[in-house]
Amino acid sequence: IEFSQKRWYFMSRAVICVVIFLCLPPLSARAQNDSIAKRFVGAWKLVSVEGEDPVSPMGFDIHQMIIYDASGWISSQVAVKGDRKFFARGLRSGTVGEKAAAFDSYFAYYGTYTVDSEKKTVTHHVENHSWPGRRGVNNVRWFEFDGNDRLILMPVSDGRGG
Repeated sequence: IEFSQKRWYFMSRAVICVVIFLCLPPLSARAQNDSIAKRFVGAWKLVSVEGEDPVSPMGFDIHQMIIYDASGWISSQVAVKGDRKFFARGLRSGTVGEKAAAFDSYFAYYGTYTVDSEKKTVTHHVENHSWPGRRGVNNVRWFEFDGNDRLILMPVSDGRGG
């Protein structure tokens, strides 16, 4: 498999909530210039979702991992907590119902990200997404760091679901 050096674009939902991530050891290659942007670099695991409505249409009970790298790339994986069933007849032989359940309980996206230190926002520029229709969406998040190992993200509505 060959990967291109294109910029990638990212995802989110515009609802009012606070998402708190716990930083795991950083995975980086090239340094970013902005000291605030450098703080994003690493693997962030979701530890809580608070507010009126979750970012994910899957609800509050989810697992999520966001990885920001130093060259400006981002990747996110979101899965429902609980029992995700195997396909009874094997990986490539799922029934329509099994495939629908798998699709409804997991999504992923990747792209690039930009940090606006003055506005305290990070924008995920979605290049590709497991859900149709989410390519090219810019998902803007207000951010705040709580110490060195917690990142708080809150969706900022752009009128397009971003």
